[in-house]
Amino acid sequence: MNIKAIVIDIDGTLLTNKRIISPLTKKALIEAQEKGIKIILASGRPTPGMMRFAKELELDKNNGFLVSYNGAVATNLQTNEILFSKTLSATMAAEIIQHLKKFDLVTMVYKDDYVCVENAYPKPIAFRDVKLEVVRYEAHGCNMLVSEVKDLVEFANYPMYKILSAGDPAYLKEIEQELKAPFIGKANSMFTSDFFFEYTDIGIDKAYALDNFLPQLGINPENLMAIGDGQNDMSMIQYAGVGVAMGNAKPEVQNVADFVTKTNDEDGIVHALEQYLK
Repeated sequence: MNIKAIVIDIDGTLLTNKRIISPLTKKALIEAQEKGIKIILASGRPTPGMMRFAKELELDKNNGFLVSYNGAVATNLQTNEILFSKTLSATMAAEIIQHLKKFDLVTMVYKDDYVCVENAYPKPIAFRDVKLEVVRYEAHGCNMLVSEVKDLVEFANYPMYKILSAGDPAYLKEIEQELKAPFIGKANSMFTSDFFFEYTDIGIDKAYALDNFLPQLGINPENLMAIGDGQNDMSMIQYAGVGVAMGNAKPEVQNVADFVTKTNDEDGIVHALEQYLK
């Protein structure tokens, strides 16, 4: 199989549970690039929150790419050219935010270098035996500052790449259909972690972004390997010629993959590359 590019999710895939790239994974991905294989990082994160990992993997020196905001933006890291972008309209964004106000959730939007919220210090969310300060967690992960606004509906009067809501994992699963129902056929919505639920424009996902720029580079789905762990990775895992689910991925993600590798704490990416890049 002629793999020309590898697209990799960040959280739960590239990063260990300590939120770092392991030395073995870093070495394997730099070596893959030295052999001429393109590396693409694909995440729900905004573009600024992906840059430090892209630089650590030397994607900027090797003509790598980013797919950010869950597929709403694709960027060429060598030229900084935006290859593809698609936003939610201001009207649709306001509708979604208004709907989210009905629930016990923390809603966040992005403007310039800021994560914008109505309350910068909401009640922490319990996750894996820790109390998560979700606004600070998101801002830090995105390399952004926090801005408090009085009314997010009034504030969000501009087209935007995505809307993020955060809540208790069990509660989010309970209300999942209520979150989705009003926007079926109008916007895409999905879990990006156990405690994050996001909205992008209709049709937008990681596979859609990849299909908008990779064929122009001579990279077709059969030349692509995709590696991920979350619900928002399923589209690219199914799109790619080789779809790989992490060992820590949810069952529904593993079910659509061609191969299930080891976990993100066991260098699952390295194990997958050893299987397919012999």
